[in-house]
Amino acid sequence: MEAFYTIQGEGRFTGHPAYFIRLGGCDVGCVWCDVKESWEGGKWPLFSIERLVEGALAYPGRLVVITGGEPLLYDLGPLTKLLKANGFTTNIETSGAHPFSGDFDWVCFSPKKFKKPHPSIYGVADELKVVVFHQSDFAFAEEHAAQVDSQCELRLQPEWSKAEKFTPVIIDFAKNHPKWKISLQTHKFMDIP
Repeated sequence: MEAFYTIQGEGRFTGHPAYFIRLGGCDVGCVWCDVKESWEGGKWPLFSIERLVEGALAYPGRLVVITGGEPLLYDLGPLTKLLKANGFTTNIETSGAHPFSGDFDWVCFSPKKFKKPHPSIYGVADELKVVVFHQSDFAFAEEHAAQVDSQCELRLQPEWSKAEKFTPVIIDFAKNHPKWKISLQTHKFMDIP
């Protein structure tokens, strides 16, 4: 769908310069998605993996974040192999709704209630990021935290339109459940595209 050089705004790599590769196509359909135009994969042009890597090489940062839509709709092995061969660190942001593929240095798993995660995601997740849109999302977060590896970092992130309501609740939850950290969409506060 698009590729651009920016600053990672959320999660473990907040503040890091990163080249984002946003793949078109999503069958999860989050009501709060801020990139709904990514859902229809067929309306976006196809690019070779060589062209995608060439685009990333045009910038000084060597962190690539593959996101979507839902990036695991695709076999990401060839793309990540070529990125790594060119010296990139590879990260993914995924709902985990499809079988895992690719060679990633960091896997941010953000499960959604709208489509159950594929079992392959739990063993590879480095970061579990749950977007809090409703009070029931705390139980949803704990349900998935029980299935990831003990080294997986746990984060709660207020959904942008509900931040005023849920940020104080998340703060209290994290203080009472210190295994959880807070993630914020700093790129939105800073108006970073």
